[in-house]
Amino acid sequence: MTDTPQQVYCLYCGKPVKGRIDKKFCDDWCRNAHNNKRYSQTSNFVRNVNTILRKNRRILETLIPNGKEVAKAPKKKLAQKGFNFQFITHTYTTKKGLTYFFCYEYGYLSIEHDYCLLVSRDKYDDIS
Repeated sequence: MTDTPQQVYCLYCGKPVKGRIDKKFCDDWCRNAHNNKRYSQTSNFVRNVNTILRKNRRILETLIPNGKEVAKAPKKKLAQKGFNFQFITHTYTTKKGLTYFFCYEYGYLSIEHDYCLLVSRDKYDDIS
């Protein structure tokens, strides 16, 4: 008496799978299509948030002149360029209690008269 292996069917298209017993898909196309469908909804949200964060980072980067560690810009200018103040990657609170908002390594601190102090964390590690 020999056990004959159970026939395995592709998780995406339902065709019989040939080859290894632990194979789940008949070919690469079905495997990719299955995974794209499976992760598309959650990936779409993450993709949209990352797009906003990268745009915010790019705006901060362009407003800090090359070779400078800090810059000053009106909040209105950031908003006109499309900066979304609701999306940040993290915050940093100094010993003095000031809170910087960061998009990756570029950040800002709200200061008087609706201005922002822009900083680059990699160039300006001693924020205090």
